[in-house]
Amino acid sequence: MAVPTPILKMTGITKQFPGVKALSNVNFRLFPGEVHALMGENGAGKSTLIKVLTGVYSIDEGAVEMEDKRVSITGPLEARRVGISTVYQEVNLCPNLSVAENISIGREPRKLGRIQWKKLNRDADKLLKERLNLSIDVTLPLQSYSVAIQQLIAIARALSISAKVLILDEPTSSLDQNEVQQLFAVMRKLKSEGMAILFVTHFLDQVYEMSDRLTILRNGELEGEYLAAELPKFELVLKMIGKELKLLDELPMLSEEHKEKTGGTMLTASGLGRKGAIRPFDLAIRKGEVVGLAGLLGSGRTEMARLLFGADRPDEGKLAVATAGRPVKSPRSAIRQGLAFCSENRKTEGIIDDLTVRENIILALQATRGWFKPISRKKQEEIAESYIQMLNINPKNAEHLIKNLSGGNQQKVLLARWLLTQPELLILDEPTRGIDVGAKAEIQKLVLSLAKQGMAVLFISSELEEVIRVSDRVAVLRDRSIVKELAGEQINQQQIMQAMAGG
Repeated sequence: MAVPTPILKMTGITKQFPGVKALSNVNFRLFPGEVHALMGENGAGKSTLIKVLTGVYSIDEGAVEMEDKRVSITGPLEARRVGISTVYQEVNLCPNLSVAENISIGREPRKLGRIQWKKLNRDADKLLKERLNLSIDVTLPLQSYSVAIQQLIAIARALSISAKVLILDEPTSSLDQNEVQQLFAVMRKLKSEGMAILFVTHFLDQVYEMSDRLTILRNGELEGEYLAAELPKFELVLKMIGKELKLLDELPMLSEEHKEKTGGTMLTASGLGRKGAIRPFDLAIRKGEVVGLAGLLGSGRTEMARLLFGADRPDEGKLAVATAGRPVKSPRSAIRQGLAFCSENRKTEGIIDDLTVRENIILALQATRGWFKPISRKKQEEIAESYIQMLNINPKNAEHLIKNLSGGNQQKVLLARWLLTQPELLILDEPTRGIDVGAKAEIQKLVLSLAKQGMAVLFISSELEEVIRVSDRVAVLRDRSIVKELAGEQINQQQIMQAMAGG
């Protein structure tokens, strides 16, 4: 049996940014009439590979071939010219224009310089019905329709320019189950017509429902290419995370004595959920307890944290701080009731680049006091100096701009900011991402120390060894749901990864 020829072939792709090699000698193949899933955790290189393929980034080394011919993709227009089209998670069409206009934008049928509106609408209607089994009013504005329909319209636009390769980047992240199945029906139809589909998603069940082949990236390198039918879910998770999980042996595990001393309930979530973000869940966190959240990227960990802090509004369920007996309705009410939240994205949701270390540290405390009760400069300096010493923040100068500190020291400044508010519950979302091993060890030791002093901690990390080492209990998430809760001796790599993989 002859081996089919790839419609797309990427060979030895290398892309480097200052201080970071995002892709290193990566190979990738895509065949006609297949759905190919691109897999990998955060930082694996998936986004960079797609941006290379769509001309957003140029490559430092390597080659791209379409239908056995080498191509130079210098920008998105060139990508579309060779037959590559992308539908992003956030639909990048024009909501104020009609469906038909969005499909034909820039290529409207004209006669004597004037747009032929009847033909434009007729062609759009025919394309949607014949290729996507979609019957809608194409004269209505795009914003009249749901996200799911908008994504199908984006796919229709790709078909209208004769795309041979369709990249679907997290297309199901904002869809409900019925909408997902509607999209999948379209994908199957296009696949049967010979379309090559590159599918990026974090939902493992969807990967196995739709994919013929998988390519796994890890730390910017190719881990391997596999037939989906021949790679069990558990093996996939192992390959994405890495088989060698190196523990920081200098850190003590939580002692049995500590686990027996956890106090009363600090926070309770009952049936709490938000459509498109996290399915309804129950969770209680006790004083002096570290609760870990484990799950692959996109499993719902951050979405859960944001609901617990009141940063996002739930569609259903209840959330209350047990000690206060009041619901958490917003970040302001959360802070007033003793909650603190260190976001996973310290660059955009944490540090204020152009402020000093001192100014960044006192922000949350000043917010709780109100801007009409300013903290004196002398008091600010005393506070900053105290936390710089306590958390070993370097450099020691509180007047340094925070943007000039290393990632680990920026993270310590954010911890100082929230510890200053004396929270009863500290939510840490990826507190050690992108920092060196020494800084990781210091932050993990701090978490254990805070728990021993009676603080409740919700600890989120993509690194299983961290979750295992610091947690009293672990809630495992998959596809936006808590699928298992582990405690004591149950907390181990095997149990967590089996739950993440689905059994």
